Amino acid sequence: MTLYPIESGNFKLDGGAMFGVVPKSLWSRTNPADENNMIDMAARCLLIEEGDRLILIDTGMGNKQSEKFFGYYYRWGDYDLESSLKKKGFHPDDVTDVFMTHLHFDHCGGSVQWNKDRTGYETTFKNATYWSNKDHWQWATEPNRREKASFLKENILPMEESGQLKFVDTPNDDFLKINPLDFGILFVDGHTDKQMIPHLNYQGKKLVFMADLLPTAGHLPLPFVIGYDTRPLLTLPEKEKFLNTAADEGYYLFLEHDAHNHIITVKHTDKGVRLDEVFTFDELFNQ
Repeated sequence: MTLYPIESGNFKLDGGAMFGVVPKSLWSRTNPADENNMIDMAARCLLIEEGDRLILIDTGMGNKQSEKFFGYYYRWGDYDLESSLKKKGFHPDDVTDVFMTHLHFDHCGGSVQWNKDRTGYETTFKNATYWSNKDHWQWATEPNRREKASFLKENILPMEESGQLKFVDTPNDDFLKINPLDFGILFVDGHTDKQMIPHLNYQGKKLVFMADLLPTAGHLPLPFVIGYDTRPLLTLPEKEKFLNTAADEGYYLFLEHDAHNHIITVKHTDKGVRLDEVFTFDELFNQ
């Protein structure tokens, strides 16, 4: 197995929205805001090469939305999904599986693109199986009013219409140890229903793709819960349980949304679980 971080594009979000009820005087210590109260965000995906399979976890925002839409998110930097794949020696047609932690636009927007004459949409990865789970798919395609703006039908429905969509089984407990993609999945419901958090064993380390269970290193304190979470009081115990295990077991946390901290470890302290070490992917895995 070989892993590659794939930067699909940086953007900004309102710092208050990203930290909910936590005062700016606290969250700005780790996530400083600009003059518009916006903080730096990444959309860092993960590519898994194993045998004849090439599995992409999440796909970022994509580029098919209008300039007005993107104007809300202050995109910055030079990253995009296709060029990042190319830098690693791959083409979208090489991808065999696309695994979506959940279907919010900043996690699955790159899964679908305009067709050649811009009259409709097509899947970006024409040779890939697209993976979600049945419960989350229903949640996303019959959205509540709070999340409706995050579940864009043009990002989601073409996956099903193409015939490329399949579902991972939903377990009775919170963890699925065996699935068709050969990595473990933690199911969590605080951010959105049945978000999936992949766990991989790589070079003797447990690497966890954090998605929106832990967007940035600044979100480590338990009350630092993002305002987008649909069930924040459920996020708290989910996050507490996971972070305690991560500190106990020495997990390496791959941060999808932290523009400045790529992979972190955590430790127990008198104040709870806190940041231990920070790594770039290349530093940690000597690539």
